[in-house]
Amino acid sequence: MKRREFLTSSMSAALLVAMSPAFVSTKALATDTIKLGVMITLSGPAGLFGPSCKNCTQLAVDEINKAGGVLGKQIEVIYADAGGSPSEALKNAVRLYKGEKVDAVIGMHDSAVRGALTDLFKGKIPYIYTPIYEGGECAPGTYVIGETPAQQLSPVIPWLMENQTVSKWYLIGNDYNWPRDTNTAAKGYIKAAGGEVVGEDYLPFSADNFDASLAKIKASGADAVLVTLVGGASVGFNRAFSSFGLDKQALRLGTLIEENTLAGIGAENAARLYSSSGYFQNIRSPEAAAFSKRYYQKFGDDAPVLNALGESCYDGVLLLNALANNAKSLSASSIAKVSEGTSFSSPRGEMTLINGHVDKDIYLAKAVDGVFQVVETFNDVSSDSTCRG
Repeated sequence: MKRREFLTSSMSAALLVAMSPAFVSTKALATDTIKLGVMITLSGPAGLFGPSCKNCTQLAVDEINKAGGVLGKQIEVIYADAGGSPSEALKNAVRLYKGEKVDAVIGMHDSAVRGALTDLFKGKIPYIYTPIYEGGECAPGTYVIGETPAQQLSPVIPWLMENQTVSKWYLIGNDYNWPRDTNTAAKGYIKAAGGEVVGEDYLPFSADNFDASLAKIKASGADAVLVTLVGGASVGFNRAFSSFGLDKQALRLGTLIEENTLAGIGAENAARLYSSSGYFQNIRSPEAAAFSKRYYQKFGDDAPVLNALGESCYDGVLLLNALANNAKSLSASSIAKVSEGTSFSSPRGEMTLINGHVDKDIYLAKAVDGVFQVVETFNDVSSDSTCRG
């Protein structure tokens, strides 16, 4: 994907990581270790998320190892790139699973890759999937901690329609299942709140010219746009949206616009831009503040900015530790027996697995002077998962 003029420190770091080998192992000091495979986007359209994901994973691993490890064993991390096509990511996953014989996998990548990995693992090792996603994952041995459309949209769309007096929605995203399934859910929430969808558009990951889509948005009379574009595509679209003057016609709501993406968009292009997420770097809670302090102390003030996707990897490691401690084993079958109700303390607060998912607080934030400021909090929003162990 082309990311013209995307000059942020996070993106530069992502490119440096992408040029490194597909596998990077962080050896623990102890000889008796637990091998943890971590599949994150080190390249491709979502490559800008990779550096913060790697840092947050490493922070969690270092903290757990310092505290004695998992079941008394130190964690050895083996990173693999999941930013390419599903077939490329699957090859890396096979090398982790069959070659390195990892004990568990944490994944922060797109849903197409997740489908390939659940087919590969078949519930034989614990697999924790951390990012925002479309909902509905119930594969054995798979535990999901990312936000679902029910969490990101069901409370937020009515709030925006009431408080910002909007009713006509245009939906635009990349052409794969997360945007399409998210928008299917969004249509129901919009209709229930008394609004209407006036247009819908899906673009390839390679899109870098948005003129046709912007013309359709303008002609539709939309006063709100739901954006489910990924990484560089979201940056390019939102810049073009502003340059067309459409921010005067419509507000924007993103469900994958986090701090890295906002930096690429730029403060000057972010008027009336909102984001819905379970985490932002500037959440005002003791847990979030302490996490942020530890992160920047470890990686420096110039570290890739904290964001929901990176922080989710930190949570993924904490969840694995909690599951193993409850089961007194890393066996997938043993963990499955104790997974329901397993809790852990996160920078987001206390998190508990319910039907393989996590209910959580959701924050609606507005971009102000290049940073996200929370304007509304929705407490303990259900994932709406119906999975049963």
